[in-house]
Amino acid sequence: MAPSTVTLIPPRFSLFTYPRNNASRIFHFRSPLMRSISAMTTQQGSSSTKTERVVIKGRVQGVFYRNWTIENATQLGLKGWVRNRKDGSVEALFSGSVDAVQEMEQRCRRGPPDALVTGLQVFPSDDDPGTGFQRKPTL
Repeated sequence: MAPSTVTLIPPRFSLFTYPRNNASRIFHFRSPLMRSISAMTTQQGSSSTKTERVVIKGRVQGVFYRNWTIENATQLGLKGWVRNRKDGSVEALFSGSVDAVQEMEQRCRRGPPDALVTGLQVFPSDDDPGTGFQRKPTL
């Protein structure tokens, strides 16, 4: 599945989301378009849930990124998993309330103190997140 957006994070600048097709328009991650995309959720009664798969790139292996992700996701009450990938990135599945998933996405953009996140890809997902938050083996 191709990512809907590719996010590049210039050091010490705001985060910008570039359309995947490299169109000339650039959207700040808090633009009305991005808020409306983030609002696309599955409605379940009066509460809404969101599930997304995230791939984090940069210096994210060997800096306790997975442990940090487990701690933060558990703190936010999310279900899902995190794993290293052989290409040097970290991949995670987050499922929970819209606000909690969005907060975790923002936390992943920063990462733990020793990490240097240079890119973040977000994919909508309908994968089963399981019952808690766990570490998966490297893919």
